[in-house]
Amino acid sequence: MLEKKDIEHEKAVIIGVVTKDQDEEKSREYLDELEFLTYTAGGEVARRFTQKMDMPNPKTFIGTGKMEEVRLFIEENGIGTAIFDDELSAAQERNISKILNCKVLDRTNLILDIFAQRAQTSYARTQVELAQCEYLLPRLKGMWTHLERQKGGIGMRGPGETEIETDRRIVRDRIALLKEKIKIIDKQMAVQRSNRGQMVRVALVGYTNVGKSTLMNVISKSDVFAENKLFATLDTTVRKVVIGNLPFLVSDTVGFIRKLPTQLVESFKSTLDEVREADLLLHVVDISHSNFEEHIESVNKILGEIGCADKPVIMVFNKIDAYTPQPFDESDLVTTKTKANYSLEEWKRTWMNKVGDDAIFISAINKENLEFFKKRVYDEVRKIHLSRFPYNHLLYPDYQVEEE
Repeated sequence: MLEKKDIEHEKAVIIGVVTKDQDEEKSREYLDELEFLTYTAGGEVARRFTQKMDMPNPKTFIGTGKMEEVRLFIEENGIGTAIFDDELSAAQERNISKILNCKVLDRTNLILDIFAQRAQTSYARTQVELAQCEYLLPRLKGMWTHLERQKGGIGMRGPGETEIETDRRIVRDRIALLKEKIKIIDKQMAVQRSNRGQMVRVALVGYTNVGKSTLMNVISKSDVFAENKLFATLDTTVRKVVIGNLPFLVSDTVGFIRKLPTQLVESFKSTLDEVREADLLLHVVDISHSNFEEHIESVNKILGEIGCADKPVIMVFNKIDAYTPQPFDESDLVTTKTKANYSLEEWKRTWMNKVGDDAIFISAINKENLEFFKKRVYDEVRKIHLSRFPYNHLLYPDYQVEEE
C-alpha cells in the first residue's frame, strides 16, 4: 500500500511597500491577502518584507538596501520565488530577476496563475489565456532577450523581422483569435439565457472567499465546489431554486478582489453578463473579516464599472458564527472605541440604518437565520415576478417563516 506523502509547498517571500497612498495598516492587510493568494496557488510564505518609501523605485520597486536584504535571505534559505504586491513593469521584473536570481512574480501574475489552475470549462480557460497573453505581450522583451538578434545565415540577411517582433506578432494573433472565440461562446451563452424565459434571475456577488458558493449549495441543495481558498469558483453556475412554491434562477459568479488585474476585468466582463442580466443581486459579505467594509466598496466599484450599480441589492452578511469583536476596556479613558470593537448587534444596527430591510445577517455553513433570508429573497423575487405576471398573485401568497 502506498504511503500518503505530505504535499511540498513552494517556498516564497512576499514584498510590499508603505507609501503616502498606502499606510502601514493597509499594506499589512494587502500582504495578508497576498499570502493567502500564495497559499491558494500552492506556495508557502517564508517571510514578508516591507519598506517605507514616497513611491516605488521605478527600476527595482524597492530600494537597493532592502533588495540586498531580500537577496541574502533568498540565498541563505533556498527560496525559489519572490512575489511583489503590486504590478511590476517589464523593466522592473527584468532588473529584479538579475539581482535575486530566482523566479519573480507580481500580484497580477499570481492571480493569473490561480485562475489558470481553477479554470474548468473551455470558456474560463479561454478567458484566462486571453488575460495571460495580454499580460505577456509588453513583457516579451524581458522574457526573451536572447531572441532579439536578427536571424542570420544564407538567405536570411538584410532587413527582415527580429525574433522579438515575430513573437509579438504571434501573441497579437493569438489574442485576436481568443477574442473571436469568446465572441462565439458569448453568442451561445446569450441563446442559453434567452431560453430560460422570463424567470426571475438572482445573482450572488461579492468579494472572493465570502461564502457565495456555500450559500448557493444551501439554498439550491446542489454541490457547487466550495473551498476556503481565494477564487474557488471561476465558472458561473446557474441553478433553479424554489422558495415556498416560487421558482427562480440563482447564479454564482467569480469573486472580486482589490487590485484586480485590468486584464482579468476585461477578459471576465463577459462572464459577468449573468450579473448584468440579473433582476436582483445578493451582495454576500464576510462580516468576520476585519476590513469587510473596504471589500464592499471594492465590489460596488466593479459593479459600477460593469453597469450594475442601479440594480436592486440585498446585503447578505455571512459568517456571523465566525465574527468576534476585539475586546474593549470601558474603564480606559484614553483609548476610544473603534469599529473593530463593535458587537454583532452594533453592526446590525449600523447597516440596517444604512440600507433598511435590505440587510440580512446569516451563517450559511451553520444555517443560522436562513428562514429570514429566504423570506426576504422570496418577497423581493415575488414582487419582480408579479410585475411580469400580475395574474399569478394568488399562486404565491406571503411566505411564512418557520421556527429554526
